[in-house]
Amino acid sequence: MKLRKMKMKSARQLATFILTGSIAVGTQLLAATPARSAWNFVPSSLTNVNGTLYFVADNGSQGYELWKSNGTAAGTVLVKDIFPGSGSSFWQFSQKFLINVKGTLYFAADNGSQGRDLWKSDGTAAGTVLVKDIFPGSGSSFPFDLTNVNGTLYFNANNNSQGYELWKSNGTTAGTVLVKDIHPGPNSSDARALANVNGTLYFSANNGRVGRELWKSDGTAAGTVLVKDIMPGIHSSLPQNLANVSGTVYFSAVNSQGYELWKSDGTAAGTLLVKDIRPGYTSSFLRNLTNVNGTAYFGANNGTEGLELWKSDGTTAGTVLVKDINPGNNFNNAFLQFLTNVNGTLYFRHSNGTQGLELWKSDGTTAGTVLVKDIAPGSGSSFPRFLINVNNKLYFSANDGSNGYELWKSDGTTAGTVLVKDIFPGSSSSNPTALTNVNGTAFFGVEIAPGQYELWKTNGTATTTVKVYP
Repeated sequence: MKLRKMKMKSARQLATFILTGSIAVGTQLLAATPARSAWNFVPSSLTNVNGTLYFVADNGSQGYELWKSNGTAAGTVLVKDIFPGSGSSFWQFSQKFLINVKGTLYFAADNGSQGRDLWKSDGTAAGTVLVKDIFPGSGSSFPFDLTNVNGTLYFNANNNSQGYELWKSNGTTAGTVLVKDIHPGPNSSDARALANVNGTLYFSANNGRVGRELWKSDGTAAGTVLVKDIMPGIHSSLPQNLANVSGTVYFSAVNSQGYELWKSDGTAAGTLLVKDIRPGYTSSFLRNLTNVNGTAYFGANNGTEGLELWKSDGTTAGTVLVKDINPGNNFNNAFLQFLTNVNGTLYFRHSNGTQGLELWKSDGTTAGTVLVKDIAPGSGSSFPRFLINVNNKLYFSANDGSNGYELWKSDGTTAGTVLVKDIFPGSSSSNPTALTNVNGTAFFGVEIAPGQYELWKTNGTATTTVKVYP
């Protein structure tokens, strides 16, 4: 009789579970563990905040929303469904919309009623809140170029009366304010290319009188000023590629000599053309400015060697071609990319014209600028990408021609440049993307099927390269 009652009780519990998704045990109702499924888009905007990984993902039912992970499946959770239901609070490609400022995550999001505005999160649903409705009502202020300067968040936004201008925030509604209406009235100065250079914010803006030029700000209206009118009059020098190199801002700008390398100490007199790399009005097409121990490295085209690796110490004489890796003015030179500093060594992707696009490194000398490894042997390309520094080792995605795009690492030697793990065995690719360093662990997205993605992590060995979620 007792056995029969137990069977009947078990049957009732099973029926309850089927109907409600939960089961009664004693007086407690236990919810069934929600089924985890792959995301519909690769996790993007991966950002480390005090050892917790934040990112944007779409689980197929709640749209693109804010997630976090502590590196475990159970600890990888939706922070908050900011735009309730299937709507998305983030754009699909929100790679640059999350930023860590003094341990708080800031981002631009849309809750469905107040438009896309500035939000912050402490990692809890209750602590994920709208900072300020900058564009009142359902309109969007579209905050972008979020930049941390000594614990203050700076960004470009539109309040519907003064156009896109420079704003700052301390995380409170009252402390989220317009810094200066640079282009007075409803027109926009459209502050862009924001860069922190030793506590001073540099950016490009257009005040309506001198075109788009280099500006700086100390966070006050009076201290937000034009640095120099590089292209005099209403014309624009269009500063871009701003980079902090030992307290000096380096950038590319155009004047009568085309787009070339400039530097500034924040004064008009100290804002100078470093070198006319491609003489005359034609531009050197400078790109990828990267600081390596106080030397600026970049790609440039002097008109004879194509786009190659250059370096500068800030002087004309000290701005030189490092090496003509692909001799002649070749099309493949356009693929000099992903300049990355790892413990004082510069890594990048390039082709010498014989071995395809592969991993290179440089110590700043011609002799020390060498192919690290011909990962896809012969004339084929391994296409290294998503280069990051984790514990003074380089991690990246590459295709060796037999294992597809998988996770690799390098210590700068041929022997030490190895496949970490063939996540999808054989010629199929796991396509590691958005590699991000979280306190010495590399997190990245993996494509398990078209439109289906997972979060993975690694400490650099095959055994520690594991799926985090789902």
